[in-house]
Amino acid sequence: MKRIVWMGIGVAIGIIAFRKVTEARAALGPDGLNRAVARLADGIYDFADAVRAGMHEREDDLRTALGIAEAGMTEQAKSRR
Repeated sequence: MKRIVWMGIGVAIGIIAFRKVTEARAALGPDGLNRAVARLADGIYDFADAVRAGMHEREDDLRTALGIAEAGMTEQAKSRR
């Protein structure tokens, strides 16, 4: 009798898990997956922009600390800003 109860519980859990996975796949779908990837890519680009901004800020701090004048910068370095 115990085996039948545990088998019933296992079957019920399997059915519930299968339904949840099916619902999740349907909710994501091809469009949902593309949106998720696009959000991830946007986050990576935002992080890279923040790192670049921090690098430029730190470069300015180092130039100031070393006494290197802005006038000595090349045109290419100025155009990055």
